[in-house]
Amino acid sequence: MNTPDAMILEKIYSHEKAYADEVFMTQPVGNGQVINYTWAQTLDQARRMAAHLQSRGLPHAAKIAIISKNCTHFFMAELAIWMAGYTTVAIFPTEQADTVKFVLEHSEASLLFVGKLDEWHKQSPGVPAHLPCIAFPLAPETAFDRWNDIVANTIGITGNPSRDANDLAMIIYTSGSTGQPKGAMHSFAHITAAANGIIGQMNDNLGSNREHRMLSYLPLAHVFERAFVESVAFIHGRFHVFFAESLDTFIQDLQRARPTIFISVPRLWLKFQQGVFAKMPAKKLNTLLLIPVLGNIVRKKVLTGLGLDHVELAGSGSAPLPPDLIRWYRRLGLNLVEGYAMTEDFAYSHSQTKNKNDPGTVGPPYPGVEVRISPEGEVLIKSPGQMVGYYKRPDLDEQSFTNDGFFKTGDLGSRLPDGQLKITGRLKEQFKTSKGKYVAPAPIENRLNAHPMIELSMVSGSGFDKAYAMVVLAEHLRPQMHKNDVRQQVESELNALLQKVNQQIADYEQLKMLVIAKDAWSIENGCLTPTMKIKRSRIEFVVQHDVEKWYGDSKMVVWA
Repeated sequence: MNTPDAMILEKIYSHEKAYADEVFMTQPVGNGQVINYTWAQTLDQARRMAAHLQSRGLPHAAKIAIISKNCTHFFMAELAIWMAGYTTVAIFPTEQADTVKFVLEHSEASLLFVGKLDEWHKQSPGVPAHLPCIAFPLAPETAFDRWNDIVANTIGITGNPSRDANDLAMIIYTSGSTGQPKGAMHSFAHITAAANGIIGQMNDNLGSNREHRMLSYLPLAHVFERAFVESVAFIHGRFHVFFAESLDTFIQDLQRARPTIFISVPRLWLKFQQGVFAKMPAKKLNTLLLIPVLGNIVRKKVLTGLGLDHVELAGSGSAPLPPDLIRWYRRLGLNLVEGYAMTEDFAYSHSQTKNKNDPGTVGPPYPGVEVRISPEGEVLIKSPGQMVGYYKRPDLDEQSFTNDGFFKTGDLGSRLPDGQLKITGRLKEQFKTSKGKYVAPAPIENRLNAHPMIELSMVSGSGFDKAYAMVVLAEHLRPQMHKNDVRQQVESELNALLQKVNQQIADYEQLKMLVIAKDAWSIENGCLTPTMKIKRSRIEFVVQHDVEKWYGDSKMVVWA
């Protein structure tokens, strides 16, 4: 029924029959209420929408866009787009109007699905007036055709329409940490190969023929969620996917889902930890964990409070995770592994395994992935999930691949003798001090981010005699900064942290000071990408007029 070489759509059709009455997705709709969708119900709606899309007479291989937070109808719309013969273009639900406009125009989208959104009034000016739009059930109030009305009045396509392995399934636009987003084209063959590989390693870790629960909340417009949650669920079949309602209900959403597999990004793993420390100081927790019997009770209580007590496999990706943070979660009994991949290889590159999981590495390559390190120290990858190329950017394709087909990741790294990969920074993020030495920010930021008082950090200082770091304080501390005793404690702890970090790194990397950011960095103020990576150029631009003043100050901890 599920042969390894079957494409993703073929596997979905087999699940439609085999698991027709099993719940596939659970969508919260407010006031603690949810709607469950079985495999049969999911495919019924997708088939009806596919028929409607075909009835519109869209051009051959049309690009259909989706802008929505994660929800059941994102999955259904993607299925409809594929079955109708088209290609999906997803837009981050936090993008501003100018980026929405760019992606819609660059991809030549023929139609837009508008879904669950928080700031549609700010995004809608980016939608061309002539572009047809269809509103999901949880969309803001609009005058668009409505999903429920369409499926209620449309007869679904029958049979199992297939797609050629080389057809484009989706174009994934990068989140744009630098410059305009780039559209990575992914074929059905490559997304199928990547998802199969992820499932294979998951089965090695947890056993085959298992049913699993996952919570979908990282943006589906990003490759991490699209590969590890949506595509894996489509191919595996025995996944129950729950969706988060909002930031305010996140813990309740987690506790409803009781996920067995959970993926997140470093910023959220740090926030979870800081939430624990806000209730119990780190030293006290560490002491309790060392006590026999009581330690197990405390572990269970902490993980239950986070909604992670049923998690058998937890993963982190998108950016480096401080090694100490991995060790902390493992001490709690959470099986947390780190991986490394990117949009261009459909999240299929490296991941820690049961036997190879040293903190500070991203594990060995997935099966079928080739890796080598260039003479300049750059990580080069050839993956079964590798993109076809950048949409309308043959110039970028030429720059991005070696002559023998390896993708130039832009990351610096080294390999351990057992094949595990260690990422040491970004080629483009390196900067030179006035002493002529290059500094790689990421490893230093990792050391800083491991401190419970720090949520995020950025190491900078191009052209100065020493580097410096700007830090955003932990969320529970920020409202208390008007209190003198709290400020003094922060200064004391960060002074000690600065000295400790400087002892651990080379003399030319040592930091002159830590600067405490006045405001938290966010997606809304342009300092974070939609996947919560820092936008260095934006942050450096905002503080450019203050840097010389900070360097002129003799303090080790400076308040911006």
